[in-house]
Order: sequence, then structure tokens, then C-alpha cells
Amino acid sequence: MAAQKTPSAKTATKHPVQDAYKVTALVLQGGGALGAYQAGVYQALDEAGLHPNWIAGISIGALNAAIIAGNPPEQRVEKLTEFWETICKSALWPNRPAFPWSENFAFPQIFRDGVNALAAWRALTEGQSGFFQPRVPPPLLQWHGNPGTASWYDTAPLRETLERLADFDRINHPSCLRVSVGAVNVRTGNFAYFDNRHEKLRPEHFMASGALPPGFPAVEIDGEYYWDGGMVSNTPLYKVLTERPHHDSLIFQVDLWSASGALPRDMGSVAERSKDIQFSSRTRLITEYMHQSREQQRLLHELMELVPEAKRTDPAFRRAERYANGALTNLIHLIYRDKPYEGHYKDYEFSAATMHEHWQSGLTDMRHTLTQPHWLDPPKADNPFVTHDVHRS
Repeated sequence: MAAQKTPSAKTATKHPVQDAYKVTALVLQGGGALGAYQAGVYQALDEAGLHPNWIAGISIGALNAAIIAGNPPEQRVEKLTEFWETICKSALWPNRPAFPWSENFAFPQIFRDGVNALAAWRALTEGQSGFFQPRVPPPLLQWHGNPGTASWYDTAPLRETLERLADFDRINHPSCLRVSVGAVNVRTGNFAYFDNRHEKLRPEHFMASGALPPGFPAVEIDGEYYWDGGMVSNTPLYKVLTERPHHDSLIFQVDLWSASGALPRDMGSVAERSKDIQFSSRTRLITEYMHQSREQQRLLHELMELVPEAKRTDPAFRRAERYANGALTNLIHLIYRDKPYEGHYKDYEFSAATMHEHWQSGLTDMRHTLTQPHWLDPPKADNPFVTHDVHRS
């Protein structure tokens, strides 16, 4: 790897509201092929001059985080585009063309269902260029396997893609934005965050965060093996919200699975709905809990301000300091909404046409969110934790 270089100066314009916050965080959930929605959200943020200084990701969110953090601000959208166009190429055959006329012509849903199902089947049988390929020989025929080969697919192509599109010297430079990615230790079952403020991040850390079994193999890091963090928690929001010391924060939470949805009426929709529930990770439950917790912490903080200086050395005051929190938090929440023709395979349907639809959805949702400029304003002291959700509104 080349010698460590100081990242080039940021040329993109900074949104003035960021001066009101110590932390501007982008929190990215896992969701496979749906992750192109997050790339669209980032493009809209980039257009508005909202540049995060902390990115936390799980699974595909971790891969998007690597591309964003591994490039200068003025190149991030370009590199995200190249990343998604790379991994959404079929490994063997040309992709189906997009349907530019589909907005003006109502294709029967069964037609779109069939086309998307075919693309998902091709991903399973062929793999995806620059991402994963079927393991040869398949795992059932391996007599002496190991944790790094016990999977249906080989993710060596992903390492090459990350090394080509992300500068890991930049990711690990002290002036780079903060990066946190989650994975689960296969041996202990414990969740772990890899953070560039505490260790040097390599391609393995991002690959481990997205190593969902049995499709992808466990990834070895410093003698331990790790699987996809989404097996334990698919949303790294709690990591950002519980960080100490506390700072005023503007957080953009981008989810790919919706906890709420229609009652399933066939086996395909049962499979899809079960994934939604499993991987949504109860983001709104976490935000509601943190809202109540922050109000209590803020009240304790204000009460402690009334304690005379002479009493502040008391052990009880010192203990209370650990629980008090005067920080303000503004959480902007976006959730990808399914298209009518998507099925239980939506997280591994990597066709280029569908990828562009996901990207456009994220771009549109974030642009719409930013038409409410007051949503970016810092919360008031009497309401220290606020949540804005364009879908809920």
C-alpha cells in the first residue's frame, strides 16, 4: 500500500447548518441490493452540501461507507456510481435493458415479477461481477474446508473492487471522517464495531460486516472470524446515539427494511415480510427509547447546573455526571419503500435497471426531505431529541 498521504482539501460547499452541530452522521442499514437507495440519498446530501463527519454502516451500508470515506468529497458520487455499476453487472451474460417507457406504460405486475425473479435467479447461479462468484468446488464437496471457505460463494472479487475504488490510506488518515462498521464474532456470538478512531481499517473489516452466511464466508480479522453484523443488529444507530462524550448531532438514518407492512397472503409475501421484520431492527423503537432517555438525561444535566460549586466534588455528583447529557440530537429518518413488483428476493436482485430505480428512489426521498429546511434546525433545550420522517409525515 502506498505511503500515507494527507487527503486533498474539500472542494464541495458545506451547508451552513452543519456549523450548529459537532457531529453530522450518516447511519446506513444493511439490505444487499437495496443499498443503491442509500447511494441516491448520499447524492442528494452531496448536492445540498451536507457532508457527514461520521459514517456508521452494517453490511451493504458498510460497503457504501467504504466508498464514501475512501474518496475525496468531490469524487464520492462518481465512485459510488462506479461501485454500483460494477457489482450490478452479470458475471456471465449481459444485463436486461432498463425500461425507459415504463412510467408511461403499465406493464402487468406478473411481467415485472418475472423479470426481477429472473435477475435474482441469475445472481444466485452466476454471482455478480466484482462482488461474489459461486464457489468451486461447492462447499458440500469440500472434504477439508475452513471457516473462510464454508460458504456458497467466494467474495474475493469484492476485495478487488474495494481496493480499486476506496483509498484505505484516506480512510485511516486522522483527518478523515470517522467510520464505524459492525460485525458479529462467529466464535463468541458477540457484536463488534470496527472503528477507524481505534484501529486501522482494511478491506476485511468492511467485508466482514457484509459476510452473511451461508452465502458468504466468514472473514478472518486478527485471528477471529466474523459474519454480517445484521445477524445481531442491522442498524448501527445505537452506536452513534450512545457515543461518549456526547455532542450536538445531526443524524441521517437510512433504512432499507420497513418494520410496518401489509399482511402477507401467500408464501412469497410471507418470505418477504419475515425479512422486513427480521432486518428492520426496530429503528423507530430505538429512537422512541432514546427520545425518552435524552429528555431524562437533559433534565439531570440542568439540575446538576444548580448544584453549588463547592458540592461538585461529592462522589454522588461525580456519579451523576456519567448519566447527565446536555447534547441535542436531530434525527432525519428515511426508509426505502418497496415497489409493487418486488419480492422476497429484493435484497439479491442486482439487475442494473432495478439498481437505478433504487438509486432514484433515494435521491427523490432525500431531495423531498430537504424541502423542509426547518427540519435541519437544532432542537430546543426543552425537547433535546427530535425525529423527522418524511414517510411518517
